[in-house]
Amino acid sequence: MTSRRGEQLGWTLGWAGAFLWVAILAAVFLVQGHMVPAFSGLLLAGVAAWCIRAFSPWRRPAIPFWRLMAPLYLLIFLSIAWAVWAYGGPQSVGLRWWNALWLAPLLIPLGPGSKRTWENGATTPPEKPGHTP
Repeated sequence: MTSRRGEQLGWTLGWAGAFLWVAILAAVFLVQGHMVPAFSGLLLAGVAAWCIRAFSPWRRPAIPFWRLMAPLYLLIFLSIAWAVWAYGGPQSVGLRWWNALWLAPLLIPLGPGSKRTWENGATTPPEKPGHTP
């Protein structure tokens, strides 16, 4: 079996980077003395860290990627809602309903390739017939 350490790092660090802003914003609220948004944001970042580990594909190799990414996507959208709430609601940050269209590119990974699993998603190329290493 080939080592897939790069893919594991990509999953872990990629998702961690997707939630890093939540922890930073929660720390800013903590410094400013806004305790409810601060602690709810830190809780959200902690739940995200747990989900990144719990739903990692090498822990559940037979489950399609879309099912593993769904809880993390739910947390991303919940994080956005948390940030809007923490700043006082959609009107206070200047959001309108059509601003949600900017979130559409986030859903691209749920398209092609999302039915693959960790078991059938190896990145090593298949051996060529008649070729011996």
